Amino acid sequence: MGAIEVVKKARELTRPTGRTLIDRIFTGFTEMHGDRRFGDDKAIIGGIGYISGKAVTVICVDKGDTTAKRIAANFGSPHPEGYRKALRLMKQAEKFKRPVICLIDTAGAYCGIGAEERGQGQAIAENMTEMMFLKTPIVSVIVGEGGSGGALALAVADKVYMMENSIYSVISPEGCASILWKDSSKAEAAAECLKLTAVDLLKLGVIDEIISEAKGIGEGIKTKITTALKNLCAKEDNSEARYRKFRKIGEMKNV
Repeated sequence: MGAIEVVKKARELTRPTGRTLIDRIFTGFTEMHGDRRFGDDKAIIGGIGYISGKAVTVICVDKGDTTAKRIAANFGSPHPEGYRKALRLMKQAEKFKRPVICLIDTAGAYCGIGAEERGQGQAIAENMTEMMFLKTPIVSVIVGEGGSGGALALAVADKVYMMENSIYSVISPEGCASILWKDSSKAEAAAECLKLTAVDLLKLGVIDEIISEAKGIGEGIKTKITTALKNLCAKEDNSEARYRKFRKIGEMKNV
């Protein structure tokens, strides 16, 4: 399957939304709202739930499954208050020694004037910095689109997984084609160049594993998270290993 076909699959409206995945994977979920600075961003759902009987903090990007819900969730493009809500919940998880699970499906952070005025770039940067040194375990899963800093703000994790038909990239194929060739119709060529598929990113060492979609999206994620937490929760502090993991990405050797 070509890269552009994977892009199309990652964007399918029939893929489970964040809210649907929470219901499939976790039990006893209690949602929390707001960043205590500006408001509540419906593009990011966060709260406490249980997986295999273990309490975890769940943070996911939700695109919505109806027109009204998609508009309310800004089509899965979070505002800065969404990222600040996520960080608030992560720090709370660290305090109470709960692992953090992030489910990511976003074309990218919202780039409107209001978001920029409220510090979109700073919110993303703060999340990345704080996640790097968070003591509690973090597991992130790209379940659909993983677009730019909007996705990376929730993906600085001990384990980063991708569904087999998901994508993870610094920019969309259309955006890349528009910048490089001034022609968005060359998105197919751009998709191949970006190396945005799970197979490409596993080879590059950007992600840890690919999750099969043979049994649907949900059960595979649950199994992978449960297995990862058994190893990660055995350590008191995962931050040093996480830091070394990300420092190795893109490492060049003299030849």
